[in-house]
Amino acid sequence: MKKLDFNKPTSVSRFGHVETSDGQHANYYNLPPGATQLQDLISHRNMNAQIGEIMRSCYRYGLASHSPPIREVRKILFYAQAELERLERLEQLEPVCEGRR
Repeated sequence: MKKLDFNKPTSVSRFGHVETSDGQHANYYNLPPGATQLQDLISHRNMNAQIGEIMRSCYRYGLASHSPPIREVRKILFYAQAELERLERLEQLEPVCEGRR
């Protein structure tokens, strides 16, 4: 798996498509037609459970009476760590998978 350069303004989708930003506007920030709820965005980008939970926690940060901000930050960190570990496992398996092609 290609290592991401976090200094480059690019977006890599789960489908391998890469878009480059000109620094002013990028198409990956456009809302999908008909999107009216956060779940529309999560579904449109085909986000997995971890990323979806991060999006939900960020969006409701400081607004939900049942979930104080510190709880939301802990959830964001928990799901981000889970996603990082998932991606690292995939990265370790990739050479094996490429050899089977």
